[in-house]
Amino acid sequence: MQLLYNNRLLQETELRMPLTNRAFQYNDGFFETIIIRQGRLSFWEDHVQRMQEAAVSLQLSLPPYLTSPAFPEKLLDLAKQQQAMEHGRLKLKFWRSGAGIYTPETNEADWLATVKQTTPVPILPLQVGLCRQVRTQYSSLSHFKGPNAPLYVVASIEKDTRNMNDMLLLDLQNRVAEFISSNVFWIRDNKVYTPALETGCVNGVLRRNIMRWCRQNDIVVAEVLADVDHLYHADGVISANVTGIKRIASIEEISLPTQHPLIEKLYKGLFE
Repeated sequence: MQLLYNNRLLQETELRMPLTNRAFQYNDGFFETIIIRQGRLSFWEDHVQRMQEAAVSLQLSLPPYLTSPAFPEKLLDLAKQQQAMEHGRLKLKFWRSGAGIYTPETNEADWLATVKQTTPVPILPLQVGLCRQVRTQYSSLSHFKGPNAPLYVVASIEKDTRNMNDMLLLDLQNRVAEFISSNVFWIRDNKVYTPALETGCVNGVLRRNIMRWCRQNDIVVAEVLADVDHLYHADGVISANVTGIKRIASIEEISLPTQHPLIEKLYKGLFE
């Protein structure tokens, strides 16, 4: 497999990382997952914005060419090498350069890009459980991907142990936060709701686009602090990330409605 490491094209076998690598030693970085559909980087501008927000929170200096028109073209060239232009998963990983202990030697960033060919995710309704092992917690680092990864690893282990499709995570105050790798939305009386970032949920790229689409189409959308009972009484619940929108069929074996005109409109408005 070919990859990009600090803007250099390498074979996977050529990649060498020192033991002082701060991503390995301290998880001192973040990552971004971008879906390639029909030769395009989906929601690229929103991904760039979130990467810049993550860099500010971590006090990382990203390479200036990240925002140049040539950079996404280089990423697509990598996707062509991997035959992933029709449908692929691009992962961009950024971490602080240099060594050091907790105090870093520099704020400059190293980065790595990999692409894998994928297929569209199934859209079957999901059976979801309430996560019992871990809780989300708001911080200046909770809105992007990477620093809190062990939280989602433990939740995923619970998911497999309990034979669920996904887990609904709550915050420390028992308020709905998110799913393992996606945001949660629910519909009630033709209004759309999603947890506030105060719950510690990731500020997902599709989350931003759903909220933007609702406002553009005069649909009320609100960020709220709500317990799980709000989902049990909703007209529809969905999970949403850059791979797509999925209906939630049940939470803790309590059945939920899976058909609602707004869900269809959301999907068509954002993916068709």
